[in-house]
Order: sequence, then C-alpha cells, then structure tokens
Amino acid sequence: MSFEWPWQYNFPPFFTLQPNVDTRQKQLAAWCSLALSYCRHHKLYTLDIMEVQESPVFNHKNIDRKLSTEAILIVFEELRKKGNLEWLDKNKTQCLVMWRRPEEWGKLIYQWVSRSAMVNSCNTFPPEFHGLEEWMLIRSLQALQTDGKAEVITMDDGKGVKFF
Repeated sequence: MSFEWPWQYNFPPFFTLQPNVDTRQKQLAAWCSLALSYCRHHKLYTLDIMEVQESPVFNHKNIDRKLSTEAILIVFEELRKKGNLEWLDKNKTQCLVMWRRPEEWGKLIYQWVSRSAMVNSCNTFPPEFHGLEEWMLIRSLQALQTDGKAEVITMDDGKGVKFF
C-alpha cells in the first residue's frame, strides 16, 4: 500500500513557513501530522536530520520544493512539545519519533491483555507487539506501570511483565 500525501504536499507555499501566526500554527500542525503519518506508514522510529532533509517527506522533487533545515527543526520541536519526538543527542542530529506515544501504546497493549484474559498473570513481552521496537515496548509497559496496571520484571530468560 502506498503512502497517501495530504493535499498541502503539492502546494508550493507549504514548504515555506508562513509569517502569519494563525496560518503558521495550522501549517505546523499539518507538517506534524504529515511527519507522523509518514513515519507510521514506513515504521520509522529513528531519524537523522541530515538524511531526513533529502527524504520525500521534506523534499518534494516533483515541484522542486524542500523544507529548510531550520523549518524541519521547528516542526520537530512542535513534535517534541507534543511528546512525539525525543532528541538522542544535544546537537539535535538524531531523534526518536513516536507516532504513537508510549501511553497510547500502553493503552492498546492493556486492551489486548484484557481481551486475552492475561490480567493478573506474569508474561514475557506480548508476542503480538513484537513488531514494536523494544525501547518503545518497554516505555509503553513503564507507562502502564506508572498507571498501576503493570509491573515490568526481570526473569531468568529475559524481561517480563505482570499485568494487574
């Protein structure tokens, strides 16, 4: 299945941050949505700023438009404020993108656990969520632990979790 680009993507001014505050906020919201949708579609969790500048999401070759590095950093800062991005270094060259925040994944995991009658049991990490990168799975389970719905435990053969 191919990625569906939003209508703004083919609109050249979309690639230049607008000076009007209201327009700019709408534009940043659209960029955030596009970046998260693109990462979700392609199952991307880690981005490198140098590489992402040339990726199709920020570089539309058909209309010869490219979002500037400064503008990409502004979009990423918006994502960070919303809890969807975390910098891996203080120079802001690499980041983790969370198209679903750990709390959101935690809710989905807990729904699956409840449907599977696994509440009040100890388990290795849920196999249905093995497609999730381990760091995100651990953070999601830690979010459940904070809510009192799970406890991450270390077992002889690795890590596990007890759901409440």
